[in-house]
Amino acid sequence: MPQNPYTDQQFLWRGVCALLFIAIGIIGFESGVGVSERPEVASSGLLTKAYYSLSLFVIGGVDLGTPQGGPLWGRTLLWLSYFGAPILAASTLLEALLRALAPQSWALRRLKNHVIIVGDGELPLTTLKVLRRHNSTVPIVVVTANPDELVAAELKQSFGALVVTGDISNEFLVDQLRVSEARRVFLLGDNSLRSYEAAANLIERVPGIADRVVIHCDRLRFMRAMENTAVAKQCEIFNTYHLAASGLVRSLLVEQFRETHMRDVVVLAGFGRFGQTILEELQRSALDELDTVAIIDQDARRRVLVADEQMEFSGAYRRELFEGDVAHPELWERVQASVDITGGNTVFVLGTGREEENLRIALWLRRKYPKAMVISRTSKTSLFASQVGREHNIISISITQLVEENLPGAWVRL
Repeated sequence: MPQNPYTDQQFLWRGVCALLFIAIGIIGFESGVGVSERPEVASSGLLTKAYYSLSLFVIGGVDLGTPQGGPLWGRTLLWLSYFGAPILAASTLLEALLRALAPQSWALRRLKNHVIIVGDGELPLTTLKVLRRHNSTVPIVVVTANPDELVAAELKQSFGALVVTGDISNEFLVDQLRVSEARRVFLLGDNSLRSYEAAANLIERVPGIADRVVIHCDRLRFMRAMENTAVAKQCEIFNTYHLAASGLVRSLLVEQFRETHMRDVVVLAGFGRFGQTILEELQRSALDELDTVAIIDQDARRRVLVADEQMEFSGAYRRELFEGDVAHPELWERVQASVDITGGNTVFVLGTGREEENLRIALWLRRKYPKAMVISRTSKTSLFASQVGREHNIISISITQLVEENLPGAWVRL
């Protein structure tokens, strides 16, 4: 398990200081400086002097008396060790006592230039991983509504995060979290309206915080409808499916299109939030490369109407709709009868929420259309799906992985 970077850093800092005070104490004794209560120390061996230098952390110079004799610089060094060693020891004990009595309050009072992550589930953990990958020492506070001792222990032990239970809309908690001092605030809850509400409260209570607030909106339709609101204009807004789909198109599909000589055929099996945002990004980034986009979904017509309501359909390519279950062989017969999907310019994206069906159909399509690119989606990163993909020339992707790879650098490179 990864070590806590804050514990490591603090231990290193205190250890260096302790060694420094011991070293300058020994140097002071070695220079010829004696002490009033134990004059024999000046003529003793190195180990004896090291022992008395170490004793300064426990009893200071009470048992030894005051430095005398020797050069001025030697007495100065010994006096530094006289004062520094007991102060370091006392501050360490005091901090340990305060941490034991009120660990959370003590940690919150020291927050500055920190990152606040609000939310539960996979997205906050993914964001935390990416943040730690870019910065191992920035203080991070995770605000959760559902306390879980095991998760809290993992976040603390693995990522050095402070876990606080509460509601970010609470005024007292906002003050406790020292939001005005935060480098970034991530509102990653699964209730879009509550996230916007929390952002509005923060903007009102903490002037100047708006451009440091990142909001995850779980609903694409709601996010697009809120584009012209004051909160959306001031804060950074994103949707995981939109982020993942944009990354997929830029990193895989655009390159595939460039390698084919003919315009390409894209089959979107599943037209929920992920499929809709893939089409939107295709229109934005690869419109000239498209010949046909075939959309397969049990509710294809209604979903396409919803998508058209939010983004303008381009007439530069052919669009075909197929309503039905992607697992039904008859539906694929209809697709093949209407669209030429046999060539090397075809890309199948199995992006439904049924991960097992995505992988099964991907294997079937690979056997039936060996020249095509086949992409199968999972929600979380799947070792098994990745292994199957490598064995059968299928590209296995996960929403979690795509989000990790495509979180904007400006948000996480702090």
